[in-house]
Amino acid sequence: MPSFSRRSFLGTTLAAAAASSALPSTGAPLDCLQFNPAKSKIAPQSLAQDEAYWRYVGQFYETALGVINLEHGYWGKMAKPVEQHYQRLTHMVNQQLSLYARTQWNEDFNEVGAAVAEALAVKPSEIALTRNATESLHGIISQYKGLAKGDAVLYADIDYPAFQRAMQWLAETRGVEAIKLEIPAQATVSQLSQLYRQTLQNNPHIKLALLTHVSNQHGLLLPVKEIIEQAKRQGVDVICDCAQSWGLVDFTLPELKADWALFNLHKWIGSPVGVGALYMKEGTLDKVAPFPGESDPSNTDISSRVHMATSNFAAFLAVPAALEFHQNVGAQAKQERLRYLRKVWVDAIKDNPNIEILGAADSDTSTGMGGFRLAGKTSVADNEKLQATLHKQYNLFTVVRKDLASGANIRVTPQVFTPVEDVQALASALNDITK
Repeated sequence: MPSFSRRSFLGTTLAAAAASSALPSTGAPLDCLQFNPAKSKIAPQSLAQDEAYWRYVGQFYETALGVINLEHGYWGKMAKPVEQHYQRLTHMVNQQLSLYARTQWNEDFNEVGAAVAEALAVKPSEIALTRNATESLHGIISQYKGLAKGDAVLYADIDYPAFQRAMQWLAETRGVEAIKLEIPAQATVSQLSQLYRQTLQNNPHIKLALLTHVSNQHGLLLPVKEIIEQAKRQGVDVICDCAQSWGLVDFTLPELKADWALFNLHKWIGSPVGVGALYMKEGTLDKVAPFPGESDPSNTDISSRVHMATSNFAAFLAVPAALEFHQNVGAQAKQERLRYLRKVWVDAIKDNPNIEILGAADSDTSTGMGGFRLAGKTSVADNEKLQATLHKQYNLFTVVRKDLASGANIRVTPQVFTPVEDVQALASALNDITK
């Protein structure tokens, strides 16, 4: 928990809203989520299979009726107490307008940044809030000063498609080589570590690498710590894309050894849409120029590397509430529950010769996200047809991902409120389709 009181901060903000707009005072907005203290003594791996517990957690979410939604990787659903808090904050900002923005916003914005830094176990001065991970990435690569003729940048087919194009753009505009790594459709930790190690050793002219902690294509978890350590030994700067991982995987930044990292809080942390973050380790800012028009002679002000402009005030103000809810549910418990849900549907189809499972090949590369396709059906058209069949005939909503070197696939992304019966229904449908 942060050193400052998030509950006090939230209460102060709500009190201001009540005073300014005659809204009733609601007290601390997250007190409605009270867990059984006995649950804290249960190992996360065991709690992952406690259906009663996850039904209880599910009561704090509004779910769509009439469809089994297994596509929660686009953005995350806010829990009801977070959504209600966000609505109050939106009302307050709309009522107060510039009076709030010009007198209180900067202080509150810094408090939110401190909450994010504390949750990631880094210094507040190392975090800049942004609107999304894409904005964070461009804050680094468009101003990166470490490339010269003969150098190269490294990325992979499992990276976010827009980030792949951004790395290609960087190489083209700087006149350097772009090296694109093709990751096996299924991979273990040892395979991934060896592939990146060999690529780095065989290409000593690589100066900047993009690593995706969890791929948005099929949920593969990359051993970024080992890869980053190898990269640093060779003098390679690394950007770690944690847009899909924070909240899906339980970690802090020091564990990853990353100097630069990108985040979306509106995915697995459960903030309102439009909240991201950029991490730059203290002492590394000199390699990235300030945003055009900004100044930072001492290379100590991370906020000078991005220029967010006017944004959704209330969305940022709701972040401490989202973090508190996430922590109350349990970061490791969430990780293990979502991994368990993936394991349920994967185990039910893994021996089906007509289905190819993508992404993780062992538990260490596994997350709650997963991917599959029919054997030999790698085209976008084939997978769009299968996705439509699952939706229209089996009431199962998924999404097609198109950017792996091995071909297209369907991504499956349950959430903490997804009952185990929903992923079992997916497995049954796939076995039925391929019988």
